[in-house]
Amino acid sequence: MRNLHFKDYFWNGELISTGGYDINVLMRVESLSALWTPDYGHKLASIEEKYAKDLLGLSKKVCGHNEMNTLKRSLDMFKLQIEHVSLSHLHLAQTMREEAKRLEDFRERQRDARKKIEQQLDALHKQKASQFKKTMESKKTYEQKCRDKEEADQNVNRNTNSKHIEKLYTKAQQSKQNAEEADRIYLHNVTTLGKIREEWLKEHTTACEIFEKQTMERINVLRNTVWTHLNHLSQQCVTSDELYEEVRKSLEQCDIQEDIGHFVNLRRTGDKPPAPVMYENFYSGQRSPMVAPPPRQPPPISRRAPLPNPANNNNREDDLYSTVQEPGYSLIHY
Repeated sequence: MRNLHFKDYFWNGELISTGGYDINVLMRVESLSALWTPDYGHKLASIEEKYAKDLLGLSKKVCGHNEMNTLKRSLDMFKLQIEHVSLSHLHLAQTMREEAKRLEDFRERQRDARKKIEQQLDALHKQKASQFKKTMESKKTYEQKCRDKEEADQNVNRNTNSKHIEKLYTKAQQSKQNAEEADRIYLHNVTTLGKIREEWLKEHTTACEIFEKQTMERINVLRNTVWTHLNHLSQQCVTSDELYEEVRKSLEQCDIQEDIGHFVNLRRTGDKPPAPVMYENFYSGQRSPMVAPPPRQPPPISRRAPLPNPANNNNREDDLYSTVQEPGYSLIHY
C-alpha cells in the first residue's frame, strides 16, 4: 500500500479557502480530546488506589484468631499476602499516575507546537484574504480604466469638430494614464498576492508535515501507553498469583489430624468418663454398690400341663400340689 501524506491531500481549489487547514485543525482538536486523557488515567489510578486501601484495611481485620496450629499459620499467611497484594495495587496506582503525567506532558508539547503553527497560518490566511480582496478591487478598477480609455479613444476617432477634438484628445490622454496606473497597481497587487501565496503554500506544506508527524506520534504514544498499561495490569495479576501461591503452599501444610491432636493436647480435661449412678435399696442394711437395677422384664408366658391326681398323704388327704415346674409356685391348700 502506498503511503499517503497530509501535504498531498489537504488542498483546496479556491485561493482564499482554508478547507484543508480547517480539517487538520479540527482533526488535531478532536484527536487530542479523544486521546487517552490524563483525567482518564487519574481516574483509573484513583479506582486502583481505593481498591488497594480497602483491601489493606480488610487485611488488618481479625481473621481466624480462634484457630490454632497449622490452620492458624495458613490464615496468618493469607492475611500477610493479602496485605502484600494491596501494597502492589498501591504501587500500580502510582504507576498509573506517572503514565497519566507523561501523557499530559506529551499533549501539552503537541498543543504548544500546534498553536505556534496555527498562529503563523492564521496570520497568513488573513494577509492572503486581504491581499486577494485588494487585488480583485484593483482588477475591477483596472478593467474600468481600460474601458474608459477605449471609450475616450473612440470619441477622439469619431469626432471631427476641431473645437472639441483637443478636449477629447486631452481626456483620452488622461484616461490612458489612468489605465496605465491602474494596470501598474493591479500588476503590483497580483505580484504581491503571488508572493503571499508562495509563502502560504510553503507554510501550509510545513504545517501538514508537522500535523502528520504529530498524528504519527500521537498514535504511537497512545498505542504504547495502552500496551504498557495492560502490561502493568498483567504484571499485577502475576504478582497477585505469586502471592496467592504462597497461601496455597501454606494451606497444603495444613494438617487436619495434627490440628485435632494439637487442640486435644492443649485443651484436654481428662480421659475417664464419669461413673454411672447406681441403685441403692433404702431398706437394705448394707447397701449394695451403686449398681443400676436391671430393667424389669415381664414374666415369661408358658402353657401349663394338666393337673395330675394327687398321691395319698397320711398327714393331710386334702392337700393338692402344684405340678408346674416353675419357681414361685408352692403347695396349694384347700
